[in-house]
Amino acid sequence: MATQGQTPGARVRNTVFSALVYAFLYAPIAVIVLFSFNTSRRNIVFEGFTLDWYGVMAGNTQLIDSLVNTLIVASCSTLLSVIIGSLAAIGMYRYRFRGRSAIDALLYIPVVIPEVVLGIALLSVFSFVNMPLGLLSMIIAHATFSIPFVVFTVRARLSGFDSSTEEAAMDLGANRLQVFRRITVPLIAPGIGAGAMLAFTLSIDDIIISFFTTGATSMTFPLKVMEMVRSGVSPDVYALSTIIILVTFAVVVTTQAVRYRREKGQ
Repeated sequence: MATQGQTPGARVRNTVFSALVYAFLYAPIAVIVLFSFNTSRRNIVFEGFTLDWYGVMAGNTQLIDSLVNTLIVASCSTLLSVIIGSLAAIGMYRYRFRGRSAIDALLYIPVVIPEVVLGIALLSVFSFVNMPLGLLSMIIAHATFSIPFVVFTVRARLSGFDSSTEEAAMDLGANRLQVFRRITVPLIAPGIGAGAMLAFTLSIDDIIISFFTTGATSMTFPLKVMEMVRSGVSPDVYALSTIIILVTFAVVVTTQAVRYRREKGQ
C-alpha cells in the first residue's frame, strides 16, 4: 500500500505486489463465477455465455437438499456452540476452581488434533451409544470442534472487560440475571458475534468430520461436491457456488457498512 514519502518506483512496486496478492486470492473465485455461465459442460475452456445452468441447478433436488442440510447443521451447531462456549468462557474468566488449568489446556485438543482423528473418535462415540448417523450426529460433531473457537473468541473479548459496570448495576438494585442480560451480554456481544461467525464458517466448510458422522440421507453440500469430483463437477455446482459467493459478499458488505455507520456516529 502506497504511503506518503514513497518514491514513484516504490509506489509502483507496492501496487503491483498488491495486485498480485489480490489476483492470487480472488482469481479462483472469478473462475467459478465465469464458468457458471459457460455453455460447455466439461468446463475446460469457456465456449460461450448461457444462464441455463442456473435453471438446471434449481431443478437439481439432490444438490439443493445438500445445501439445505449444510445450512441446518451449520445453524444448529453454531447456536449450540455459542451458548456452551460463551457460558464456558464467562465461567472460566470469573471463577477460580480446581481443574481450571486442565480444562483450559484440554480446549486446545479439538483445535490442534487432526480432523481425521477427531472424526474417527466421534464416530466411535456415536457407535458406542448406538446413535444413528444423520443431521443430529453432525450437529453434535460440528459443535464439538466449534466450541473451543467460541471460547477463545469470547474470552479475548472478556480480557478487556470492566467488571465495575456490573458492580454498579448490582448496587442500583439489579439481580445477577438482569446484570448478565442487560450488561454482560451487550458488552461481550462483539466477541459472541465473532465466535458465531467463526463457528458457522467452520461448520459450513467442513468435509472430513462430516464424512465420518453423516448418514445416508444427510449429505451436505461439501460432501456432495466431493462425490461429484470423481466424475467431474457439473456447471450447475458452479452456479450454486456463485449464488453462495454473492450472498456471502452481500453479507460482508452489509456488515461492514453497518459497522462504519456506527463508528462514524460515535
